[in-house]
Amino acid sequence: MGHCPAARRAGQWHFFCLARLDAGATIGGMNELRTFAEFWTFYVLAHRQPLTRTFHTAGTLVGWSLLITAIVLRKPWYILGAFAVPYALAWFSHFFVEHNRPATFGHPFWSWLADQKMVAMVLAGKMGAEVQRCASVERAGFTT
Repeated sequence: MGHCPAARRAGQWHFFCLARLDAGATIGGMNELRTFAEFWTFYVLAHRQPLTRTFHTAGTLVGWSLLITAIVLRKPWYILGAFAVPYALAWFSHFFVEHNRPATFGHPFWSWLADQKMVAMVLAGKMGAEVQRCASVERAGFTT
């Protein structure tokens, strides 16, 4: 059993240095969001780590590929994979990389929409700048 430096400060031991999810690890104030623009800032801040965004991008691209394959090959079971793979990779990244809870639980449709936008921005090479922009918005105390 390994010891996680972050956990040592909290006095906790973790296997493979995987952090425990605390109630405070959720996206604060997420239930008070009224527009997608407000949600987007919170969503981006829940995806600060490049590895989290990489898992999301891979999962989303595999999901769309499986959905297209299901339609072209008429294999309806692939549709299950088209949903399972993206969520599995995304949730893994939130629990074990980002150490927070996925936004899916609070706003499922906005979360899906934001994921599509994030993946497009990752592929365009613009997501790192967007994370910095949203972090500066957070520091200034605004939501959009």
